[in-house]
Amino acid sequence: MAEPFYITTAIAYPNGRPHIGHAYEAIAADVIARFQRMMGRDVRFQTGTDEHGLKMAQKARELGTTPAALATEMTQHFIDMDRALNVSYDVFQRTTDPAHHASVQALWQRMEAKGDLYLDRYEGWYSVRDEAYYDESELVAGEGGEKLSPQGTPVEWTVEESWFFRLSKYAQPLLDLYNGQPDFIRPESRRNEVMRFVEGGLRDLSVSRTSFDWGVKVPGSDDHVMYVWVDALTNYLTGLGYPGETPDMAKWWPCDVHLIGKDITRFHAVYWPAFLMSADLPVPRQVFSHGFLLNRGQKESKSLGNVTDPVALADRFGVDVLRYFLMREVTFGQDGSYSPEAIVSRGNTELGNAFGNLAQRTLSFIAKNLGGALPAVHARSAEDEELLAHVGRAVGSELPAAFQALALQQGIDAWLQAVFACNAYIDAQAPWALRKTDPERMETVLATLFVAIGRLAVAILPVIPEKAGALLDMMGVPQANRTYGTVGADWYAALAAGDARLGAPTPLFPRLELPADEDA
Repeated sequence: MAEPFYITTAIAYPNGRPHIGHAYEAIAADVIARFQRMMGRDVRFQTGTDEHGLKMAQKARELGTTPAALATEMTQHFIDMDRALNVSYDVFQRTTDPAHHASVQALWQRMEAKGDLYLDRYEGWYSVRDEAYYDESELVAGEGGEKLSPQGTPVEWTVEESWFFRLSKYAQPLLDLYNGQPDFIRPESRRNEVMRFVEGGLRDLSVSRTSFDWGVKVPGSDDHVMYVWVDALTNYLTGLGYPGETPDMAKWWPCDVHLIGKDITRFHAVYWPAFLMSADLPVPRQVFSHGFLLNRGQKESKSLGNVTDPVALADRFGVDVLRYFLMREVTFGQDGSYSPEAIVSRGNTELGNAFGNLAQRTLSFIAKNLGGALPAVHARSAEDEELLAHVGRAVGSELPAAFQALALQQGIDAWLQAVFACNAYIDAQAPWALRKTDPERMETVLATLFVAIGRLAVAILPVIPEKAGALLDMMGVPQANRTYGTVGADWYAALAAGDARLGAPTPLFPRLELPADEDA
């Protein structure tokens, strides 16, 4: 039986359309999920939308609609984005689903039975935008001297009756978790931040509101709705059929990776494991907190007019080009920047010129000069063996090891170095010259390139599934040979022994151009 692997994204807040940050996280999670499937794991990939809370109620009022109608309308945009970006999720969990309400209330009741919930009065600073409470010591001054959250969002003084969770009780258990499970929070910089926060002492957490009613009702206190993070975080259990003792709960929980943005690390690495400990449920294996994606070095905002529609970006440059760029450009876990110029540059030089052109001229040469018949291997030289060894290391160990560690950029770089090695090899061997002087050597060179290109295409499938899949289809590589377990298999002899013929290949990556007003 295949080993299970459960990965989630943070669920998106649908008070507006998806932005590039949503796309970045969804694509990264998809690359990881596809990679694990190709490693032979039984993968469950869950995403969704976090549809409750004050922001949704305010936005609906502003638009003259209901929160439920707004949630349904905007959630569809996130579903459409995932479809457009080829995101292969297994479950899309909405927090407005009745099953989710039952799941959250069951978790609440387990925390209450543990004695970890109590009713009191809350007075403190609250950020509507962050759906978060902040201590006075955490606030920063704005340009006009106004108080802001650590994220730079407005805060307001809030006074209301609230249920509290005894977070203070879990400070030491959390520190024990971080020390006993060093990979629980990644990258290391985020782990250090969280540990410093918890070591500074934890205050009990306000976990309900009475100032609005758009949310999950507190059992036995119908005038209270749950604080959105109790509600939202429980989605990771809802999709598994919690609170029932379901086969899915037994198989998939605890989650292998919660993939989230760095601005919500505290909620996932402090509050969520504390809730689970209180409910006597296992904590996740890992919370990986990625950085922000900046637009030409600036954080996107409506006031700056630089908010990017990721679907429009994919339509303009190609889905796989966008996917490749985002995974290649940014060190995963750190902040990164993008621009149309940078996308065009990576797309043209690395995908178009390096990989696409390598495949195009090799397959075209076979189609034109050998009638599409796969070339025979006569006697391989040291140069041939050296190239295959380089490609074998890249696709058989370096890329998989990096992807396993979520070092996505590092894995792609190993793959790209092997692509460069293939280009250097074809230029040095010059099969177009060998056609007249040594036809047998020409065939061996072409066969070596064909095998190398096939292995490279398989390896990069998680990142550019459409284009790499199309290339493998053109090459006739069987589906059974499109896994990391078979990436080094000797499938070529069987393929060449058949009567299949290569047709003229279709270019994979048409050259990208920028409008004149966007040229760097």
